[in-house]
Amino acid sequence: MIEFNKTSGRKALPATSLCSDRSLCGHGVPLWFCCSETTSVYDHASRNPDADDIDFQIESDFIGLMTPGLPADATRYAMRVGRVMNYGDGLYGGVFVASMYAAAFFERDPRKVVEAGLASLPGESGYARIIRDVLRWSAENPRDWRRTWQLIQDTWDKDDPCPDGSLEPFNIDAKLNGAYIVLGLLYGAGDFDRTLDVSTRAGQDSDCNPSSAAGILGVMLGYDRIPERWKSGLAPRATRKFAYTNYSFEDIVASTTARAAKVVAAAGGRFTATDIGVPRQPPAPPVLEQWDMGVPDRRINVADPAWHFVGGWTTPPRSMTRSGPPARGASAAGAEATLTFMGSAVTLLGVMSQSGGRADVFLDGTRAGEIDAYIPPDTTDNALWHTYGLPNTKHTVRIVTRADKAQHSKGTVVTLTGAVTYRSR
Repeated sequence: MIEFNKTSGRKALPATSLCSDRSLCGHGVPLWFCCSETTSVYDHASRNPDADDIDFQIESDFIGLMTPGLPADATRYAMRVGRVMNYGDGLYGGVFVASMYAAAFFERDPRKVVEAGLASLPGESGYARIIRDVLRWSAENPRDWRRTWQLIQDTWDKDDPCPDGSLEPFNIDAKLNGAYIVLGLLYGAGDFDRTLDVSTRAGQDSDCNPSSAAGILGVMLGYDRIPERWKSGLAPRATRKFAYTNYSFEDIVASTTARAAKVVAAAGGRFTATDIGVPRQPPAPPVLEQWDMGVPDRRINVADPAWHFVGGWTTPPRSMTRSGPPARGASAAGAEATLTFMGSAVTLLGVMSQSGGRADVFLDGTRAGEIDAYIPPDTTDNALWHTYGLPNTKHTVRIVTRADKAQHSKGTVVTLTGAVTYRSR
C-alpha cells in the first residue's frame, strides 16, 4: 500500500496503472499471489489466474483515506491503480474498501457505511451479490454472527479458482474475505474490540480482514475514540521507516493528508488549516467486468499417470519445492512433459525462482504460449501458465524446455509440480 501511496504522491494525480506497476516491480518489495503476477507477461489482468484474489483489496485503504466523502473519486482512482494486478471482483474489492473508507468520514452507522460501499459496485457483480447476502442475513440474524458466517461459508466458500486454493481449504478470494470485513463491521456495531474479534475469527486472510475492518471503523470513530491500547505502541514507532520504503508513519500521514487536500479541492471543496468542506458526490459504479476459470475439478501432481516425461527431467531436492508436492525439473533444452486432462481450463504449477528458464507450451498440438519460470527476488508465485474457455472435453498440454532465459535469470531450470484442471459451470 505504501508503494502505491508513494507513487500517487510522486506523480501527478491520478497515477497511471503503469506507474503503479513500476512502483511494485524491482524495488525489493516482497510480492505474493496476484501482486507477483504484475511481474509476469500477461497483457491484461484477466489473464492472471489470481485476478479475483484479495491483493488490491488489502492495499486500497490509502485511496479511501485521500477521498473523504467522495465515492466517485475513490472508484476512479481504485480502477486505475487496482488494474495493475486484479480484474473483475478482485478489482471491485479495492473499490468496495476504498468507498467504505470514503463514507466513514461522514457516517457513524456501520451498516450505512457498508451500504455506501455496495453502492459503488456494479449491481450484477459477484462481489455485490455477496455483500447483499451478508446485509440480508445479518438483518435476519442480528445477534448471531456465527449463523451469518455459516451462511457465507455454505453459499460462497467454494470453487475458488486461485491455483493455491483450488480444492483446498485455503481461500483468498476478494469477495469472500470482503464478506468477512463486513461481518466484523456489522456485528461489531461500532465496538472496536468486537469488530476485530469477529472479522478475525471469520478466518481465511485473518490478518488483513480485521485490519481493513478496524481501519474503516477507526475513521468512523476518529483517532481520539480508538481505544488507547490499540494506539499505545504507535508513538515510539511513528518516525521509524517501514520495511522496503523510506516512509515512516508520520511521513505517510502527511503525504495522505496533502493528497486528500488536492482531491477535495479538485472536487470543488475546500481544505484549509482550520476548515474542510467536501461537496456531496454520488457513487459512480464502474462498468461490469467478470471472468470465470470454471469449477476446479482435479489437482494432478507430476506423479500422476496423466503426466508423461521425455528427456532430461530429474527429481529436484525437496527444498526447491518448500517440502511441497513431488516435482520434476529440467535445465537442458528439448525436455518434454505432456499432460492429458478433461476440462475447460488448466493452470500449470511449478517452481519460479531467480534461476528459472523458459519453455514453449502447446495445447492440442498448437503452440499456445510460453513458460518463463524466472521471478524477481522477494517474490512468490507458482502458476507457470494457464488457459481457460476451452471446450469441456479432453485436451493435451505439451511443455518443451528452451535454451534461452530471462535477462536476469541465473539459470534455465523449469520445474513442474502439477496442474489444476477446471470444468465448465
